[in-house]
Amino acid sequence: MNIQIFGKSKCFDTKKAQRYFKERGIKVQEIDLVKKGISRGELQSVLRAAGGLSALVEEGQEEAALLRYLAYEEDKIEKVLENPKLLKTPIVRNGQKATVGYQPDVWKTWD
Repeated sequence: MNIQIFGKSKCFDTKKAQRYFKERGIKVQEIDLVKKGISRGELQSVLRAAGGLSALVEEGQEEAALLRYLAYEEDKIEKVLENPKLLKTPIVRNGQKATVGYQPDVWKTWD
């Protein structure tokens, strides 16, 4: 397994995901979205695996609401790349597979 956890340092679910893998002795690469962001390629891969941008964007944030007014998907992606705080966390990636949020039932099925 090649696990990457994209999260925020103050996110409770991100900490739970990190603990989940640590307790099972699985190495993870932790990426702080606030400090380091997410690359375009990584975001595209997660979008394909998670079911699109609407599954990844944190509702309730004022800036996230502004995404509705952007006409093109590429413009929305650009806005998310500029402000990765808009993303729900944790984003857990294992190769081409990815989940959003704390989902240990899905992670159990990964090899």
